[in-house]
Amino acid sequence: GVEVGPQPQGVARADVLDKMRKIVKHGLDFVQLFNEGKEFPPCTIEVFKIMEKVDYPRNKNGEIIAIIHPKLQDQDWQPLKNGDPQFLTLDGEVIPYQGDCTVYPTFINEAAYYEKKQAFVKTEKIQLTAKHLRLSVS
Repeated sequence: GVEVGPQPQGVARADVLDKMRKIVKHGLDFVQLFNEGKEFPPCTIEVFKIMEKVDYPRNKNGEIIAIIHPKLQDQDWQPLKNGDPQFLTLDGEVIPYQGDCTVYPTFINEAAYYEKKQAFVKTEKIQLTAKHLRLSVS
C-alpha cells in the first residue's frame, strides 16, 4: 500500500494525489525493469524507524491536559532534541521533550489518532543498505 499525506480526513488534495501517482509510477517502473533483467546497484537510503507512540499528557481522569506546542506543530520528520518544546499545558506551561537522543516525530496532532491516545510517533533516523538486485533466471 501507499499512503501519502498528511491531509485532513475527507479532503482530496491535488498535490497529494500527484505525489501518490508519482510514487506508484516509480514502483511500477521498477517492477518492469526488474522483470526485464536490469541489474540495480547497491544503494543506501535514509529511513525513519518507529520507536514508540507518544500520548498527550493526561490527568488522573484520563483527560488531555496539554496540547502540541506551537513549535512542534507541522514539524513532521524534523529533529526533536532534549529540552525542545513538546507540549503546552492549558495553563501555558511548556513541557519539554526529555530524551537521551534526537528523535523525528511524525503524525503530529493528527485528528484520526486522538481516540488512539497518540499525540505523535517518535521515530529514529537510520540508514538501510541494499545489495545489488537482479532477477535470477533458472
